[in-house]
Amino acid sequence: MSYDIPAKSEVAEKIMTRIGVLTSGGDAPGMNAALRACVRCGTDAGFSMFGIARGYSGLISGDVTVLDNRAVGGIIERGGTLLRSARSKEFMTDAGQQKALARIEEHGLDGLIVIGGNGSLRGAKRLCEMGVRTMGIPASIDNDVPESTMAIGVDTALNTVVECLDRLRDTAIAHERAFVVEVMGRESGYIALMGGLAGGAEIILLPEMPESLEAVARSVQSGMSLGKSHSIIVVAEGFKPPDMAPTFASSARAICSHLDTLGNVESRLTILGHLQRGGSPTAFDRILASRFGEAAIQALTAGSTGRMLRYDGRDIAAVDYAALDTPCSNVDPDILRLADIVAH
Repeated sequence: MSYDIPAKSEVAEKIMTRIGVLTSGGDAPGMNAALRACVRCGTDAGFSMFGIARGYSGLISGDVTVLDNRAVGGIIERGGTLLRSARSKEFMTDAGQQKALARIEEHGLDGLIVIGGNGSLRGAKRLCEMGVRTMGIPASIDNDVPESTMAIGVDTALNTVVECLDRLRDTAIAHERAFVVEVMGRESGYIALMGGLAGGAEIILLPEMPESLEAVARSVQSGMSLGKSHSIIVVAEGFKPPDMAPTFASSARAICSHLDTLGNVESRLTILGHLQRGGSPTAFDRILASRFGEAAIQALTAGSTGRMLRYDGRDIAAVDYAALDTPCSNVDPDILRLADIVAH
């Protein structure tokens, strides 16, 4: 399988023999599959592979372990990450980055593969600017990494959300209630949008497209006038209605409170939270992660560095880290329009 990898002439010429891999930020189902592919494809390419525990925190402390093919056996079906993950405030400082660089040099690592979301990939970009050869693999259930139509973990998270919505609808129908379901997505409403569409939600609320509490109430009342005795309202955690009182801890709670004032709507709140992160990755996520892992090794073998991988729905390619500074366009307003049409 071939990938769109930049030529050697664009990168440093030093021969690479020792490659480190770390997982960083929020865990995403499929990280283990990516790690497995990196290690086994790297070993096949002649590299010595090393795992760095707890992301950039482990890099700073020098928590580095040799990884051979047997070390990553039996993990493709496991959620979470064998290497564990963390968010490192220290790495965000110049002093922390210098410590990380010193550990890379101490362990003789010639390159680093970073598996994670936007913050993690920005860390890889920073190390590249400091002279470390890096490759980034997008893994974020929010699916908010620019340039890539899908990231590792998204499909599994969506399937989890849809399963929960199916279960909640049974109770919503039985008790004729409005269920407000908060899903992850501080800045991106992708999970809410696609999960809501697949789960048949009556209303989907996204950070990218704010609606007032009054507009939400009108939509619920409109559904009741059409004979709907229940409704499912999917809310991304980053959604902020302009008329929400500052006393509310979340928009989802504010929506429930507002619906209860209508007098003819009984609402219930469900926050899915970290339930969306766990679980065995779907076949799609295992395949995507494996392809990303192979592509990262192929890129390093070709001498490429300072880039992250992207998936366009069919092919995988390497793009410059500058893509992280561009808006992510994975939330499609036309999908929201479709979800609204088929919900009534």
